[in-house]
Amino acid sequence: MTTTNKYYKKAKEGKTTDVWLTPQEIIDALGPFDLDPCCPNNLPWKTANIFYSLENGEDGLALPWHGRVWLNPPYSNWVPFLEKLKLHKSGLALIFARTETKGFFNQIWDDAHSVFFFRGRIKFVSGTDFKSGLAAPCPSVLVSFSHEDTDYIKKSGLNGKLVIL
Repeated sequence: MTTTNKYYKKAKEGKTTDVWLTPQEIIDALGPFDLDPCCPNNLPWKTANIFYSLENGEDGLALPWHGRVWLNPPYSNWVPFLEKLKLHKSGLALIFARTETKGFFNQIWDDAHSVFFFRGRIKFVSGTDFKSGLAAPCPSVLVSFSHEDTDYIKKSGLNGKLVIL
């Protein structure tokens, strides 16, 4: 399988996995979504109407995006996905709250409409056995590049703090 980027590289080398699914209650609170460009092939619940799966040979970074996007990118290489969402301007990204990093500064602080900081750590679901995992190793945030997507966060009822940029 050939892809134009290095996402899931660690997983393919067998060192770790980038396949950690967003809990269904977060998707339900923030949806609906038209596209999930970083979706594993076998999902126990629907994240969007259409999804791209690397397992199906679909490179979510190279393929066109449309509509409102749900983006839980591979955390080993999330920056190019945030760059594409920033240009697309419709949808939400779920990433670690590594607010001091170059990627966060270059993709989020100067250009995002808002950032939502979850209270507590998210318990992602393993993409290999679909069981609830341990809490994430660091805090998570939602990133919005539009007023409309910020409104979805406001109406979601999720526990945390929304910062309008």
